[in-house]
Amino acid sequence: MSQQVMRQPLYEAGPELVATATGRVPADVVIRSGRLVNVITGEILDGLDVAVRLGRIALVGDASWCIGKDTKVIDAEGFYLVPGFLDGHLHIESSMVTVSQFAKAVLPCGTTAVFMDPHEIANVLGMDGIRLMIEEGRNLPLKVYTTMPSCVPAAPGMEDAGAEITPCDIREAMAWDEVVGLGEMMNFPGVLAGDDDALRKIAETLKAGKVVTGHYASPDLGPNLSAYASCGIISDHESVTSQESLAKLRLGMYAKLREGSGWRDIKATVKSYTETGVDPRRLVLVTDDVHPDTLLTLGHVNHVVRRAIEEGTPPVVAIQMATINAAECFGMSCDLGSITPGKFADILFIRDLADPRPEKVMADGKIVAEDGRMLVEFPLRTYPEYATGSVRLARPVIRDDFSIKAGLSGKNVRVRVIQVTDGQAVTKHVEAELLSDGNGEIQASRDEDLAKVAVIERHKATGTMGLGFVKGFGLQSGAVASTVAHDSHNLLVVGMDDGDMVVAANTLAEAGGGMVVVKDGKVLAILPLPIAGLMSDKPVEEVQSRVDRLAQAWKDLGCNLASPFMTMALLSLPVIPELRITNRGLVDVTEFRVVPLVVG
Repeated sequence: MSQQVMRQPLYEAGPELVATATGRVPADVVIRSGRLVNVITGEILDGLDVAVRLGRIALVGDASWCIGKDTKVIDAEGFYLVPGFLDGHLHIESSMVTVSQFAKAVLPCGTTAVFMDPHEIANVLGMDGIRLMIEEGRNLPLKVYTTMPSCVPAAPGMEDAGAEITPCDIREAMAWDEVVGLGEMMNFPGVLAGDDDALRKIAETLKAGKVVTGHYASPDLGPNLSAYASCGIISDHESVTSQESLAKLRLGMYAKLREGSGWRDIKATVKSYTETGVDPRRLVLVTDDVHPDTLLTLGHVNHVVRRAIEEGTPPVVAIQMATINAAECFGMSCDLGSITPGKFADILFIRDLADPRPEKVMADGKIVAEDGRMLVEFPLRTYPEYATGSVRLARPVIRDDFSIKAGLSGKNVRVRVIQVTDGQAVTKHVEAELLSDGNGEIQASRDEDLAKVAVIERHKATGTMGLGFVKGFGLQSGAVASTVAHDSHNLLVVGMDDGDMVVAANTLAEAGGGMVVVKDGKVLAILPLPIAGLMSDKPVEEVQSRVDRLAQAWKDLGCNLASPFMTMALLSLPVIPELRITNRGLVDVTEFRVVPLVVG
């Protein structure tokens, strides 16, 4: 069954809802005798009916007089009726599938609306890429709202992306119906320094009456945090401690608690509520970045709700964090976030609130998923050639490109090193001493757990490239490469062998992007991601099958990290402390400047 969703705004649907609630026009659907989770009052109300007309809720209570001969009646006895879950911040591109395939994966988990920030595709394709994702999100059972990417590139002067988003672009996008605000303002140093570009983007959003979302990746909770919030930034998802999320709550911000594939912050951040008892209505559960394996094995927002409950949050409060709190954050509680009159009829049928796996998922008044399976089909979506030919190198990579020359042979050389930690977005800026070889070069070291890392510009064939070392992957041999390399998504290569790094880089260039693992000159596993070098149009199950092969190939190289590709993809993100690498070289994020590889 194919479904083309046509939603009416409340001002159009209102008269029909009144007529249904007063018994003059029969409901399209009546849900009977459910245990309704009222996220407005924090109550569970037994034996209530819900009447639906035109995809919206007309009545909550006794709906017996709303039933006509054509009304579909659903018996909800034994079920909790829960509002559809909302993801208050995510990048769909991180799932490595298109918007349609993502919707097919998350709707059965109970996610009925998302607030995406498509800054991954924006860094590759600019405004055209954003439009592609918005257009694909229209008329799906999953409601796809957009926050306009604010920092493309994320760190001007420190990296080269495929496009640039200007304040004029922001002004244009704020007139689009699907755009509900400004995406995470990652350039917090720019905001604090009074950067004109950053502040103009914020101003254009506020002038349009829409919200500005934040990205304050700093442990400084003093005047700088107040300064960041004072210009209208309403939320932040970068807290990794309870102190950070509590400080943001106290300044009137929405603290978004993140539980994704690469980092799992709920255990620490939810303590800002569970250990203090503060009002939790400005806490919002988000995923940020979720890989296919997480979607298929753990779920989506329902998993984040479960994690909050496991860490001591009462179930109804955890549900509030994933429903009404997110809706209020974006000023959309008139349409979303609760099972109350006027709202879209996005309702989950759940047996156990502590384990919120829905047996049925209703979106816009229709059951679209049941027992973990989609019941409706989506229109097929094709992408234009400019979106599938985005990997442009100046020339094929050669072995000498990865040579790090340190000068005289047989000398100790002190170098800066990026140190990664499994499951954390932050890195450490450390130093290591390596002995140059007979050619005056310094090599990767198994004994020191030091791999080479390179970032090659891949959007405009400029030939620029950064080289460095990374510690923490445990690689014993081979090389890995990816065009998923936040946020500019240049070609990122990590390896122990220069020859394998060459094969990995050139293989992805020929494939149009993706992820690859190479050992002894042979490709062990590859995941093609031809759409902007970020996404596949294949089902999430098929993508995950290839990801599984990649994961095993990582292990074959000696790596035992839980999400190595996610950890690797953040090596090039120059807005999260402490040390990163871009096509322009090593970036000290604490000082926000490019630094040399060799110390002194």
